[in-house]
Amino acid sequence: MIPTEPIGSIPRPAELLEAIEGQAAGRVSDAELEARYDDAVRDTVLRFEATGSPVVTDGEQRKPSFATYPIAGLTTLAPEGATIPFADGHTRQLPVLTEGPFRYATYAASYLEQARPHAEAPLKQAVISPSALSLLYPEGGIDGYPREEFLDDLVREAERDIRGCLALGAHVVQIDFTEGRLAVKLDPTRELLQDFVDLNNRVLARFSPEERQRIGVHTCPGGDLDSTHSADVDYAELLPSLFALDAGVFYLQLASERDRGSVLRLIADQARPDQRIFVGVTDPIDPRIETPEEVRDRVLEAAEHIPLSRLGTTDDCGFAPFGDDTSTSRDTAFAKIHARVAGTELAAREL
Repeated sequence: MIPTEPIGSIPRPAELLEAIEGQAAGRVSDAELEARYDDAVRDTVLRFEATGSPVVTDGEQRKPSFATYPIAGLTTLAPEGATIPFADGHTRQLPVLTEGPFRYATYAASYLEQARPHAEAPLKQAVISPSALSLLYPEGGIDGYPREEFLDDLVREAERDIRGCLALGAHVVQIDFTEGRLAVKLDPTRELLQDFVDLNNRVLARFSPEERQRIGVHTCPGGDLDSTHSADVDYAELLPSLFALDAGVFYLQLASERDRGSVLRLIADQARPDQRIFVGVTDPIDPRIETPEEVRDRVLEAAEHIPLSRLGTTDDCGFAPFGDDTSTSRDTAFAKIHARVAGTELAAREL
């Protein structure tokens, strides 16, 4: 068999989005909102399992976004942090830290714990990379809280985030590193990318080799409101540094690449023998639902370059990494997931 896994996020149901808005306006109680969250997680897990997916997630239904869940509710933040521009002109903006010490307000293990009662299949859990959260520190510094101390705190908190998920039995913990190609776009010298890799490796070094086989890294050129932030950056600028990360599993956006063959050749050349590669075979940004046969052909293409013992399939990105993204419907997301599962099985039979 060829393993297949989702990336994570699924568009939130309209009822949940209405309840979130109502709670902010004072029309919906905390208890009512929690009930809507639980309904959304239950429905997501059940629909995941109905696709035949051997590994499922909670769809990140409780996360405000894949990037900001650890800091939601912190009072030591101010607006006007780093701004991320997307190709269609819209932006997303991070807040900025105003004082230390830095601590997570929410750990990803809490989402895993709330999803476990609803799941029969193994659950994976996504966490945000420490490199993305390093962007919270202001360029001008913080009086009495130097950047080095912030990074020490961040590494400690990121380790706790991952370790808590492993302790709860997560099938794998996936570090979302979508800022990899963006780092090259912001700094063509790749010094920023190297800083990101070094910081993430500081966290990964705190885990044993056996634990790192259950820790993966996901990269893509961003995916939000059917647009990307760094698809124009050549994969060749990222992959050598990406595979320097001391993780056992990698989830790579590939279905939406214009020249998949050249990327696959790069992967074959750069990836280490102990690293399993999950290639993207469905494109969440494309509204058209792939057929199982299309997925099969993409898997067969990948198998020409990556040994079967190290090959897996995934989606290019989450379907709604930001909680308010409704550009893709839940039905479309699960139809694409079903195509990925069925197409991967077709390819496995041929191979």
